[in-house]
Amino acid sequence: MSDAPEDLDAWVVTLADTLGLGADEHPIGLLLDLTRDAAHGVTRPAGPLTTYLVGLAVAQGMTVEDAAARTRATIAEWKTEPSEPA
Repeated sequence: MSDAPEDLDAWVVTLADTLGLGADEHPIGLLLDLTRDAAHGVTRPAGPLTTYLVGLAVAQGMTVEDAAARTRATIAEWKTEPSEPA
């Protein structure tokens, strides 16, 4: 199994098609960066969960850029002062 970017791009296109999401451009780098930021800034398992929640926000109409900005702001706040779950 290769970690080459072209393999990752091909995987995303294949999975998007399988899930009925079309062949639109998918922000792979942005999502990988957010996953890393959450894993390092909150806790490792927060990475994929963060990406999932961003996807839900985008599915409900938020732009991926806005969702990413809000996520980064929340991670930055979390690093300085962890909050209690609601």
